[in-house]
Amino acid sequence: MAEREHVVQKDGRVNIENVDEALSKIDPGRVEDIVSNFEIFKKYLHRRLDVAQNIGLNEEQLTNIARKVADYLAEKVEPRNREEKLLQELWNVGNEEERQKLANMLVKLVDEKKYS
Repeated sequence: MAEREHVVQKDGRVNIENVDEALSKIDPGRVEDIVSNFEIFKKYLHRRLDVAQNIGLNEEQLTNIARKVADYLAEKVEPRNREEKLLQELWNVGNEEERQKLANMLVKLVDEKKYS
């Protein structure tokens, strides 16, 4: 994949527009594994958050990526459990500001560093 197609560039810039493209390239079987259980989903998000923090993304960048991922999931992935269903319903009824706050809360939910 060419660098211009990545979400995060080598120079640290973030291309939010590429999130949908990156998500669509994940193997459907892998997506099913990730969303089949809420604890697995949170662990997956935590690992991705850890990578993003290690390459230097700030909280605003993390939240913006989380928001784009949540948009994608709400639109294209059927919830597999009641927690994901609740998140989807909250996302769908939220306005722009509420969605941004929910994305921020999801980042905090999986960020063990903030609570250890």
